[in-house]
Amino acid sequence: MLLWLWGFVRPYRLRLVIAIIALVATATLTLSLGQGVKLMIDEGFSSQSTLGLANALSVVGLIIFAMSIGAYFRFYMVSWLGERVVADVRKKLYSHLVSLPPSFFEDNLAGEIQSRVTTDTTLLQTVIGSSFSFALRNALTFIGGLSLMFISNIKLTLIVLLVVPFIVFPLIYFGRKVKKLSRDSQDKIATVGAWAGESLQHIKVVQAFTREDMVNEQFGQAAESAFDVALKRIRQRALLIALVMMLVMGSVAGMLFVGGSDVIAGELSAGDLAAFVFYAIMVAGSLAAVTEVYGEVQRAAGAAERIRELLATKAEIESPEITVADTSSEYGVLQDQPLIEFNNMSYAYPSRPNMNALNQLNLAVKAGESIALVGPSGAGKSTIFDLLLRFRDPQNGDIKIAGKPLTEWDLQDLRSQFALVPQQPVLFSANVWDNLKYGRPDATEAEVMAAAKAAHADEFIEQLPDGYQSFLGEQGVKLSGGQKQRLAIARAILRDPKILLLDEATSALDAQSEHYVQQALDGLMKGRTTFIIAHRLATVRHVDRIAVFDHGQLVDFGNHDELLESSDLYRKLAELQFQVEEKA
Repeated sequence: MLLWLWGFVRPYRLRLVIAIIALVATATLTLSLGQGVKLMIDEGFSSQSTLGLANALSVVGLIIFAMSIGAYFRFYMVSWLGERVVADVRKKLYSHLVSLPPSFFEDNLAGEIQSRVTTDTTLLQTVIGSSFSFALRNALTFIGGLSLMFISNIKLTLIVLLVVPFIVFPLIYFGRKVKKLSRDSQDKIATVGAWAGESLQHIKVVQAFTREDMVNEQFGQAAESAFDVALKRIRQRALLIALVMMLVMGSVAGMLFVGGSDVIAGELSAGDLAAFVFYAIMVAGSLAAVTEVYGEVQRAAGAAERIRELLATKAEIESPEITVADTSSEYGVLQDQPLIEFNNMSYAYPSRPNMNALNQLNLAVKAGESIALVGPSGAGKSTIFDLLLRFRDPQNGDIKIAGKPLTEWDLQDLRSQFALVPQQPVLFSANVWDNLKYGRPDATEAEVMAAAKAAHADEFIEQLPDGYQSFLGEQGVKLSGGQKQRLAIARAILRDPKILLLDEATSALDAQSEHYVQQALDGLMKGRTTFIIAHRLATVRHVDRIAVFDHGQLVDFGNHDELLESSDLYRKLAELQFQVEEKA
C-alpha cells in the first residue's frame, strides 16, 4: 500500500522532507527530556539545591518550547500531505470512473462505488495525515529510547527486551487478520450505503407501495451484518492491544524491581534509574502506540486494495491511440452519400450472449435525413442509440459515420456530434441555468434563453421562485415530468448537434405542450440527421423514413404510407394505436 501511495506523495517530496525533519527533531527532543528528569533528581532533589532544580527546569522548559515548534511543523506538513494526497487519489479515481462505459455501472452498485470514492479514501487520509506520522514518531522514539537504555544500563535493557519477540509475532499474526476483516467490513459498509441510497432515491415508490417496514428490515439486516464483521475486527485489535500492554508493562515492572534493588545497594543513582524508567516508559508507550496504529494501517490497506481494484478496471471502450483525421467538417458535402452506415452489424448483451439484440443490421442514412425507429418493446431500438454513442461495440460488423468506423473516432469527438433527449429526462442537482448550460457550457445568456424559449420552457421557468436560478433538487424533483422533458429538449437545442437522438422525447408532455415542443423539434431537426425512437406512430408520420424492428431484425423500411401497404407489423401497430386514439 505504501509503495502505491508513494506515487501520489512523490510530487510533494519537499514537504515530506520537512515533515520528517520535524518528526526526527520532536522525537529527539522528547527523549532528551529524560536527561532533564535526571538533572532534576540528581542536581535538585538529591542535592537539596533550589538553584540546581531551577537550572534543570530551565533546561526542561527550553526542550518543551523547541518540541512545540517542531510539533507545529510536523502536524501541519503531515496533515497537508494527507489532505493533498487523498484529494489527488479522489480526482484520479473519479476521472477513471467517468471514463468507464455505462455497462460497468450496470454491473456495479452506484452506492458501493461512491463508498470507495468517499469512505475508503477517507481511511487513506487518516493513515497519511495522522496514523503514519504517529507511527513514524513512535518508531523513532522506540529506536532512540532503546539506544539510550543500552547506554544507561545494559542489564536492565536486556530484561525489557526479553518480551519483544512475544510482541512482534502476535503483531504480524493479528495484523493480517485485521486487514482481511477490514476489507470485509468496508464491503459491508458499502453495501449498506448502496441500499440506503437506492431506497431513499426512490422514496415515492417505497411509500406508495407501503414498503417502509420491508426496507427498514432489509437495511437493518445489512447494518447488523456490517456490525458483526466490524466487531470481529475490533475484537482482534483489542486482543492485540491488551496482549502488548500486559507484556510491556510486566517487563517494566520487572525492570523496576531489579533497578530499585541496585539503587538500594548503591550501584545506581536515583537520577539514572529515573532517566532509565523514563526511557523504558517512552519505549513501551511507543511500542503500544505502533501496535495500535498497525491495526489502522491494516484497515487502510484493505481500503487501498478496493481503490486499486477499481483503478485497475479497464474500460472496454476507449479512444484509439492514433485517430484518423476528423471528417465531421465534411458533413456538408455528403448529401448524396450515406452519413451513417450499419454494415451487417450484430450485437448481443453480455448477459444474453446467445441472443442477439440486433441481428445483421444493414442500414444507410443520409445527412439531414430523419429516421424513426419503431417496433415492439425489446426489438433493439434503444440498443441502436447505445451503439451510435459507442457505449457498446458490436460483436460483428461495424458502424461508420462519414465513412469512418466508430472505432477510429476519438470518443470525445464522436459524442460531440450528438445530442440525446432520453425518454426519462436527466437533470442534475443544480439550478435551471446550470442544467441548460450542460448542453454547451460556453453558451451566452441570450443563447440559453433562446433555447428555453424554443423548447417552450421559458413560461414555467419564469414562474419558478428564482427563475433561471431556481434550484431543482435531486434529479429535478421539483419539476413535473413534462417540465423536465422540455428542459432536456432545450439542452439539446442549445448543443446544436449534427446528429439528434430522440427517445420518445414528447412522451411526458400534455397535448398542448406536445404540440409546441413538436414544432420546436421540427425546427431543430431541419438540416440535421435525426433518429427518433417512437411508440406513438402519430408523432413520426412526418419523418423521411421509418425503420420497423422486430426481435432485433430490421423487417421493413420506408415512409408511413409505404409501410401501411407493405408491412404487416407496422399496419397492425398503426391500426391498434389509431383505433385507441379514435375511441379516446
